Amino acid sequence: MTERLTLYAMRLGAIAFLLAIWEGITRTGMADPNFVGQPSKIYSDLVEGLITEGHIWPELGFTLYTTLLSFVIGAGAAIIFGLLFVLFPKAEKVLEPILAAFNAMPRTALAPLLIVWFGLGIWSKVAIGASLCFFIVLQNTVAGIRGVNADHVTLARTLGLSRSELFWKITMPGAVPVMFAGLRLGLVVALLGVVAGEIIASRHGVGQQISYLAAAFDMSGVWALLFVLAFAGMILAWLLDVIEARLNRWH
Repeated sequence: MTERLTLYAMRLGAIAFLLAIWEGITRTGMADPNFVGQPSKIYSDLVEGLITEGHIWPELGFTLYTTLLSFVIGAGAAIIFGLLFVLFPKAEKVLEPILAAFNAMPRTALAPLLIVWFGLGIWSKVAIGASLCFFIVLQNTVAGIRGVNADHVTLARTLGLSRSELFWKITMPGAVPVMFAGLRLGLVVALLGVVAGEIIASRHGVGQQISYLAAAFDMSGVWALLFVLAFAGMILAWLLDVIEARLNRWH
């Protein structure tokens, strides 16, 4: 417990030290705060945007809703395809080159096409986020299921477990750790994809606000929103950790 508190204190101290240097550099004129931001201004922007006026909340809500929607669609499709590839290896051989080619395409380059197809609303951002999330979760789903201990499977078959019992009692619990590693990373890249789509073209969202503030050379405002996104991403990752911990009891 004491070591953990010491570690947290050292981390906070390092962050405070870096912020103090950053503030000092901008206040002494060594760097222009319009280009690098200023910690004191970032703090005031956070207080104003989250507490005083609260104008960040609607944009953050839009971004998080879009992220969760893209994550559910992308991860859900990936798990279905992963199960399909494990059960039917020929399907994987047929579809793998097509999926690999699509995965190699930069999503930012595809963004204008997706915006033309789906418009400036939520669905173009969902498409970007879901496409990024899909491939990461797919790879981990296949690896997790195929990585289940073969001795456990053999023993379960010897004990007379049916295919459905084998799947739910042996295969899925054994695949949970690897699958959740993919889900955690997939959630992060879904958030990144959604924000990137909002920066390129959107009427709402944190990314749209970042684009607007950057065009106005308000770097402190940009940093404030980036910190909000980072904290929101940490909360989402923590929620996945909680779900994984509960499922690991099953494992």
